[in-house]
Amino acid sequence: MSVNVVSSRPVELPDASLSIAARNMPPQEFERMRSAEFSEISYSHEGLEIRGYMAVPADSGPKPAIVFNRGGTRRGELTPSSVAQYLGLFASWGYVAIASQYRGAGGSDGRDEWGEGDVRDSLALLEILRVMPDVDMDRVGLVGGSRGGMVALLMLRECSEFRAAVTFGAPTNFTNLPPAGRLHRLLQSYLDSADDYYTAARRRSAALWADELCKQTPLLVQHGTGDRKIDPSHAYDLGLALQRCLHPYKLVVYDNADHILAGRRRESNRDMRTWLDMYVRDKSPLPRTGPHGN
Repeated sequence: MSVNVVSSRPVELPDASLSIAARNMPPQEFERMRSAEFSEISYSHEGLEIRGYMAVPADSGPKPAIVFNRGGTRRGELTPSSVAQYLGLFASWGYVAIASQYRGAGGSDGRDEWGEGDVRDSLALLEILRVMPDVDMDRVGLVGGSRGGMVALLMLRECSEFRAAVTFGAPTNFTNLPPAGRLHRLLQSYLDSADDYYTAARRRSAALWADELCKQTPLLVQHGTGDRKIDPSHAYDLGLALQRCLHPYKLVVYDNADHILAGRRRESNRDMRTWLDMYVRDKSPLPRTGPHGN
């Protein structure tokens, strides 16, 4: 895959974002975030120029990395504020973090395909990380929220390079949605009139092909009981499918948490970090699957 960085320019995080981070992070983590190098990048991929962002902690030596997939549909592009919220958080934990705006969004060329080209745009970020001396390619994780969680699961169907993955608020089954429902109409809006909805829906429904996900990538599935955009049943559907195929996973559903886990943000961030540090940073052995114990 030919991927070249076309441009890179420094990005200053908003003072308001830094103030929020200072109130919510331990001092050492905040200093690591504040000293990280943030940049907006563009890269060439499949004849398109795609925009994205990157954060590199100032720590010396090769570091673990995270590919982050944002959510959002026709809006929700990454901004310096959301870069601080997500990439800044990962940088505060000591990870190089990189994210794509996807094609057709955030100044990128092309048309937003919602589960097709955007998956390849995000996979292409691995090629950027691969040539960075700051990155240990044996320690790369994947995180995706909402639409980005769907993209992450599609990536895990094709790629075995990720040490661990985390999704939150991700849709996992489009085949049993009411036609008048928001999610059904959303997917339909991205399809050409000649496209078969069921074929497109099944392709994006990880709960139906969980056995095809890379079993060397343990998966943390997070969801909020108060999620009004993606029903928590999507997390349960995926969890049951992962259980049946003996995929290493953990399912956590947070009471009083919304689509982006607000209401349980500190707790869910702690769970995410524990998962990533265990399997990505420290390269711990995979958890046992299937019946065992007394």
